[in-house]
Amino acid sequence: MLIKDTIVIFDFGSQFTQLIARRVRELNIYSEIVNHSKIRKFKFKKNVKGIILSGGPSNVNKPGSSKIGFNFFNLNIPILGICYGHQLISKKLGGKIKSSTKREFGFAKLIKHKKSLLTDNFFSNSGSNSVWMSHQDIVFAAPSGFERIAYTQHSKNAVIQNKKKRIYGIQFHPEVSHTKNGKILLKNFVLKICKAKKSWNLKIQKKLIIDSLKFRLKNQKIICGLSGGVDSAVTALLLKKAIGKNLICIFVDTGLLRKNEPKNIINFFRNKSKLKLIHIDAKKIFYNQLKNVSDPEKKRKIIGKLFIKIFEKNAKKIKNVNFLAQGTLYPDLIESKSQTGGGSSKIKSHHNVGGLPKKMKLKLIEPLKSFYKDEVRKLGKQLNLDPIILNRHPFPGPGLAIRIIGEVNKEKIKILQNADEIFMRELKKEKLYEKIWQAYVALLPHKTVGVMGDRRTYEFTCLLRAVVSEDGMTADFYKFTGDFLGKVSNQIVNSVPGINRVVYDITSKPPSTIEQE
Repeated sequence: MLIKDTIVIFDFGSQFTQLIARRVRELNIYSEIVNHSKIRKFKFKKNVKGIILSGGPSNVNKPGSSKIGFNFFNLNIPILGICYGHQLISKKLGGKIKSSTKREFGFAKLIKHKKSLLTDNFFSNSGSNSVWMSHQDIVFAAPSGFERIAYTQHSKNAVIQNKKKRIYGIQFHPEVSHTKNGKILLKNFVLKICKAKKSWNLKIQKKLIIDSLKFRLKNQKIICGLSGGVDSAVTALLLKKAIGKNLICIFVDTGLLRKNEPKNIINFFRNKSKLKLIHIDAKKIFYNQLKNVSDPEKKRKIIGKLFIKIFEKNAKKIKNVNFLAQGTLYPDLIESKSQTGGGSSKIKSHHNVGGLPKKMKLKLIEPLKSFYKDEVRKLGKQLNLDPIILNRHPFPGPGLAIRIIGEVNKEKIKILQNADEIFMRELKKEKLYEKIWQAYVALLPHKTVGVMGDRRTYEFTCLLRAVVSEDGMTADFYKFTGDFLGKVSNQIVNSVPGINRVVYDITSKPPSTIEQE
C-alpha cells in the first residue's frame, strides 16, 4: 500500500520525539522517525512534504554535534526545528547559540512579535501563549534571512522564520500537552506550510500490521505473553487475525498481580475471547528470585529474565515455536532506550525491553512498539475488544514488585493487594475510574508510629497515585476532593492490617515518572 504524503522526523534524542510523530498522525498524515546520523544519506522521495528536527540533550556548539550539511537547507522542503533542532538550524545557517544565565524548564510566557503562518490562531487575543520549555542554550542571534516571530523573557528568538525558504525554528515543545495550542502550531506547519494531504489512519495501520504479521509468520506457530491488560490483549487479537490457530497465548501468574486478577484473566480470555491459553503458576519462582532484592533495576531485570525462561521452556513443550509476541508500547521503549539510537537518556528498564536477556532463543514480535496507549485502545475498539479490558488502566509488567518500594515478600504483597482493592473499588463506585489515566497504591519502605484503640502501632505507609494523561509521556495528578481522599484513607487504615498512614502523590510527569520505580 503506497503511503502518499509523509513528514520525516529526524531524532536527536529527545524524550518527546515520538510525541511529534503522534501529533502528525493525529492529523491523518503519515510520519516517519529517522536517526539523525542518517540525514546525509537519507533519500528524500517526492512524497516527503515536510521535515521536523526534534529536540535533544546535546549542545550544538560541541564539535560533531550534527552531520547536517548546508545543502540540507536547499531541498525546497519545509523544515521545522524544535528546541535543539531550532538551535541547530540557527547554528548551521550562521546564527549564534550561547548558554543563557537564566534556564527555562517548565512553563514560559511566549509573546507574539510578528504574524506568521506557523503561529496562525496559536496566540490568545492578548498576543501571548503558555508554552513548555526545556533548555539552557538559546539562539542569541538568528541567521541572516530570518526574522523574529515571538519571544520569551529569557529567549528573544523563541520563534524564528525564513519565509522564503520555508524554514522555521521554535525553542519550546509544541508536541507536549503542556503547551497551549501546540497542536494548532504543528497543524499549521503540516497542513498549511507543507500542504500535506490526509491519507493515514488507524484502519490503514491495522491492515498493515496484520498483513505484515501474515507475511513474516506465514504458517509458523507463535506464543504471545498475555498479561490481561489492553496492550497484550490487542497484540493477541491482531495475531489471531493474522495467523488464527497458530497463536498460543501464555499467561504467567507471577504472584505480583492485583487481588483475584489471575482468576479473572483466565475466565475472560478462555471463555469470552476464545483464545488458546496456557496458564502457568510461577509465584514461587518469582518470590524466590526477588528475595532480598531492593534495587528497582535488578527487580525489573530478574522479572524480565524469568518471563523469557518460562516462555522458552513452554515453547519447547509446544514444539516448532520460534517467535514470542508481547505488547510493548513506545513509552516502554523510549524510557528504556532510544528507539532510533538518537541519544535520549535511559529513564528505567521495562521488564519487556531493558529487562530482557541479551541472548534469547525466541525472536521477538512487537506489533505495537510504535503506538501509544490511546492509539492501542482505538485499535482494540476496531478489533471489538471487550470494554472491560479495553478501558483498564495501564498496569506494569513487573506488577506489584515495583509498587512495593524496597524488598518484596508475601506479607507486603498481601497488604498492598488489599489496599489497592479498596482504592480501585472506590474509584469505580464514585465513577472516577474512567476519568483517570492510571491509578494505583504503592507501599513505601518505612514504617511510622500510629495510634489505634489507644495502642501504639508501627506499620507501613501506603501512597495513592492517580494521574490524567493523553499518552503517558506527560501527566498531571488528579485533583480529588478532600472528602474522597479522606474516605479512602479511612477505609484502608481500618481494613488493612499493616498500614497506619496514607499519603497522596501530587507530582506531575515530568519531573517524576508515573510509577514509583
